[in-house]
Amino acid sequence: MFKIQTFNQISSKGLVRFPGTYEVGPGIASSDAILVRSHKLQDSDVNPNLKAVARAGAGVNNVPVASYTEKGIVVFNTPGANANAVKELVLCGLLLSSRGILPGIAYVNSLFDMKDNTAMSKLLEQEKIRFKGGEIAGKTLGIIGLGAIGSLVAEMAIGLGMTVLGYDPALSVDAAWRLPNQVRKIENITSLLANSDFVTLHLPVMEATRNLINADMVAAMKPGLCLLNFSRDEIVNTEAIVAGLNNKQLRMYVADFPCAELIGRDDVILMPHIGASTDEAEDNCAVMAADQLMEFLENGNIRNSVNFPSISLDRAANAVKGTRIAISNKNVPKMLGQILSILADQNINVVDMINKSRNEIAYNLIDVATRPSDAALAEIAAIQDVIKVTVL
Repeated sequence: MFKIQTFNQISSKGLVRFPGTYEVGPGIASSDAILVRSHKLQDSDVNPNLKAVARAGAGVNNVPVASYTEKGIVVFNTPGANANAVKELVLCGLLLSSRGILPGIAYVNSLFDMKDNTAMSKLLEQEKIRFKGGEIAGKTLGIIGLGAIGSLVAEMAIGLGMTVLGYDPALSVDAAWRLPNQVRKIENITSLLANSDFVTLHLPVMEATRNLINADMVAAMKPGLCLLNFSRDEIVNTEAIVAGLNNKQLRMYVADFPCAELIGRDDVILMPHIGASTDEAEDNCAVMAADQLMEFLENGNIRNSVNFPSISLDRAANAVKGTRIAISNKNVPKMLGQILSILADQNINVVDMINKSRNEIAYNLIDVATRPSDAALAEIAAIQDVIKVTVL
């Protein structure tokens, strides 16, 4: 039986994916995997049996990925599962930043003690000029980051009559296929900023993206640009945003990440990190996370990991009882040779195998015709730079 420890409230649509051979719930000791949403994990949450962590969401800031990688723990996320929810909130941000919707609502609510509807109607006709805005059709939207969310935003904007510019130096083949062909791909960020009326950010946090929107980038913006950040607060330098708003280089900043320096400004719209806060997104993330965990625990296959390579190997039909060995190790020379040599010394025939690496980590799936003895497995585990050995 596999044991899954949960943190936070996980959607029941994800939890019901686990069959009766799984024990799932909070407080489970010696778990094989952890399923988490926003709870901040620590090194103390690791037990000797832990093999994987699945984050029901895109960001993994609440998981100590580097430390877990050293322990051979695979960390999954669920990219794209909340993409539609974020896309819809981007649309909301575009409209709120273009029209006097929020100040208009606030003005109407300020008339709560006005009881004469005729007089109110006359007053509103006089005052509505204060809340006039512009349409987004015909404007140019720049998208930085063209993954699952960025491509949906691009498709939506094109449907609304916007011109779309896109920038993503790490655009994958799959993402390129999803991207509408009307998107004009730009080779550098400064060019995109200089030619856009709106710019929306859809990037993960990493060293290359931290403080990406800094003073130099704000200075490169088309005067009067509106910046939308439904990605991560670390991507934007707050001081640069404040300066850009003060000198009118930025017309408005819309973000899902409030901070004290920006609260209360008329040219800032802040939301309480609700980009993925829909029932549908939570269901989608939980289902994807559960499926990825089961595929890994039962077959060793990895999809959507942030620290291990993507890898998949169909089960070999003539491997005894489906015996498969999953081995993670440091990505150094001669590792595979040492592993196969031990199996050969035990007269164990390798039926099928696959080996892939990602940065400092290598991962192997080996189907064998005979189950290795505990002594052979211990010998493999004792090889220098082998991190974890699991029999599936």
